[in-house]
Amino acid sequence: MDVNGLVAVVTGGASGLGEGTARALAAAGAKVALLDMGLEKAQAVANEIGGLAIACDVSDAISAEKAMNEVQEKLGACAIAVNCAGIAPAMKIVGREGPCDLAAFSKVIQVNLIGSFNIMRLAAAQMQTREANEDGERGLIVNTASVAAFEGQIGQAAYSASKGGVVGMTLPAAREFAKTGIRVNAIAPGLFGTPMLLGMPQEVQDSLTSTLPFPSRFGRPEEYAKLVLHMADNAIMNGEVVRLDSALRMQPR
Repeated sequence: MDVNGLVAVVTGGASGLGEGTARALAAAGAKVALLDMGLEKAQAVANEIGGLAIACDVSDAISAEKAMNEVQEKLGACAIAVNCAGIAPAMKIVGREGPCDLAAFSKVIQVNLIGSFNIMRLAAAQMQTREANEDGERGLIVNTASVAAFEGQIGQAAYSASKGGVVGMTLPAAREFAKTGIRVNAIAPGLFGTPMLLGMPQEVQDSLTSTLPFPSRFGRPEEYAKLVLHMADNAIMNGEVVRLDSALRMQPR
């Protein structure tokens, strides 16, 4: 799929992996819509890349529907959707103050898993209306999982569950959409230089990078974006979950 001229939606586009992906898609000629709860930051990125910034809570059905309708009205039907919006709070199942707050667990599932499904269902509905290319392809959806889906650490039960759900829905979604020419993949990043990690004390960052076999540094958002672009270009990459993690295998702590 040649992304030039196609409409691409990136959630969490105001920063981190989403921002890197939005910039890469725009540089490749896509018409990019950045969906984010932080509209001011999203607008700043959109101004730089010639994109469209839209306020959106991916975990809310009405908010997402309004945002995707605006994308279609202003840019056209979505052809590429990349879900990067997410949260990663640490919480033990039973901590010093007792059992984990159930609402806190639910929020992580709501944003990371249900949010990805929410945008996927709306994007796929638009993609099905598009004219197919020579391969019969109408669209591509890329969801963001995590290595925590496979090796979740202590305190990551909610996050790991949410990302495990993203992994689990990749193949059934790809199978369902096959008849309409829509591919579904997921990327499972390791430690990436997002604002969350880069905001930690330097000694903590150094400790984290020391666990990475090679290269022993945080991944860069543009490296995540390169894989998104490859997935767009490689028409037979479908139903796949690809680790992007410097050979990291996380330990319990």
